[in-house]
Amino acid sequence: MAFKKRSWLPPLIIIPSIVLLILMFMVRPQPPQRAVERPPVLVDAVQVQTENVQFTVAAQGNVKPKHMTNIVTQVSGQVVEVSEQFVNGGFFKQGDVLLRIDPADYQVALQSAKAAHAQAQAALAEESARAKVAKDEWESLQLGEIPALGIREPQVASALAAVLSAEAAVDKAQRDLERTVIRAPFDGILQNKSADIGQFLTMNSTVGALYGSEVAEIRIPLSDRDLAYIDLPDNAQSGSFPKVVLTSTVAGQPTTWTGHLVRSEGVLDPQSRVIFGVVEVTDPYNQAGQTHGEPLRFGRFVEVAIEGIEVANVIRLPRYALLADNSVWVVDNERRLQRKNVSIVRSEAQHVFIDDGLQAGDWVVLTQLTNALPSMKVRLVDDVATVDADHE
Repeated sequence: MAFKKRSWLPPLIIIPSIVLLILMFMVRPQPPQRAVERPPVLVDAVQVQTENVQFTVAAQGNVKPKHMTNIVTQVSGQVVEVSEQFVNGGFFKQGDVLLRIDPADYQVALQSAKAAHAQAQAALAEESARAKVAKDEWESLQLGEIPALGIREPQVASALAAVLSAEAAVDKAQRDLERTVIRAPFDGILQNKSADIGQFLTMNSTVGALYGSEVAEIRIPLSDRDLAYIDLPDNAQSGSFPKVVLTSTVAGQPTTWTGHLVRSEGVLDPQSRVIFGVVEVTDPYNQAGQTHGEPLRFGRFVEVAIEGIEVANVIRLPRYALLADNSVWVVDNERRLQRKNVSIVRSEAQHVFIDDGLQAGDWVVLTQLTNALPSMKVRLVDDVATVDADHE
């Protein structure tokens, strides 16, 4: 019986203790509550300034010779001599001998033509003398008007025609003899050699292709938008043509050359809807001296940068600062966002150029904001740096 009375003691002690703890927890003083303020969004911004910009237009193309021709024989015969430079890649000056064809037959033909010419001249002299004798006899007889046949005018005319024909034959034989020597029509580099010593060539045989080495051309595609930024007059001196810088990699090193955009072809390509311009580079192989740091070889692929027009008082911005609707976020003096529409004069791969909508000194936001709203409070990186410096 005493055991049953003691079994109630633990609950009588524990329960009041729990109640007392709960009451003490409820009546304890609460710590002061502080409102949690969310700081403004930190953004990166740039203070824009106006500048004068020289635009460039980028393009690309392959280097080709301005002049190229197939060297063709005008006479037939066996090749008896070739120049030491008559190899693929050999250089020639205008008038240099490429090869010679056996001239023996043409020398004989020239001698025969000269002999025939001499005979024709002798026949003409004989007929002229006979005509004079006939005229003198007729006049001495005083028989009236002299008929043409009486003074041998037809015979003299026939002899004169024979002389002219013989002279033409001499000229042709002389030209054929000269054509046995095949010369370079202009300064160039030989490509596709197709004849050699001992080979018999017929008339109109191709002996090789010659590429002119005085001027190289690069044909580049230009859109109507590109032409708007290029000052290409219809008639101009060479000095006023837009300057062009060509870039390519030679032996692992970037190399540049300079040239000029001299003309456009004037016809739109029906497939690509572009117009082709032509860039010229003088002395690409440095034949006239050290014109370029490295020779600009035909067939090389080059990147082209064309000097365009200059535009004044424009603002340059990174392309990613521009929103989809051609507007930008600007931070005002109260550090609040304002949206401004801008006018773009030119858009490039990395930058846009603005000529209206912004003023010098405006802070343009560069940070990509997903949920930005007008008048939203922001902080600038410069503001944070200033506060940190003050605390130090």
